[in-house]
Amino acid sequence: MKIYLAGPDVFLPDALAIGQRKQDICSRHGLTGLYPLDNAIDLAARDCSLHIFKGNEAMMDAADAIIANLTPFRGPGADPGTVYELGYMIGRGKPCFAYSNDPSIYVERVARFTKVTASSDNRLVDPDGLTVEDFGLSDNLMMIHALDLHGRPLLLPRKRPDDIWHDLTAFEECVRLAAGKPG
Repeated sequence: MKIYLAGPDVFLPDALAIGQRKQDICSRHGLTGLYPLDNAIDLAARDCSLHIFKGNEAMMDAADAIIANLTPFRGPGADPGTVYELGYMIGRGKPCFAYSNDPSIYVERVARFTKVTASSDNRLVDPDGLTVEDFGLSDNLMMIHALDLHGRPLLLPRKRPDDIWHDLTAFEECVRLAAGKPG
């Protein structure tokens, strides 16, 4: 079984090493990990971003399932590119697995980035008066329930690891589930 390995890991300084670690974990469980940085892209090309997009979609088309790293990235929520990839795979009816190394609730993380207050009608709002989603979930309800209905519930650690970008414990649990092995 081929698994597309989605996540903001591709932006880490040691992105290739992390990708290799993830692929090795997949191999130990009888799976093949498809890592986005395995695409051969000429970064100097004028339209390299389009080539990256098309290469990643081709990889997702070739994959049987996805494991998405939804650890908050550059803000209180998941990486938007990873969220797109998760939706792409759901739209194609492929099994979806995901994890986040931050077990906190979404509204708590939003409050770390901006002021959250109660409005006169008891909604939680940000400084612009926009509602802050507060359903006790770890991220946006569309992602959480998409996983519930089209794969497996989001895997979260009991406590946040010291190194959220290099701790692959939750990732490996997703691999075990994708391989059909008990946790």
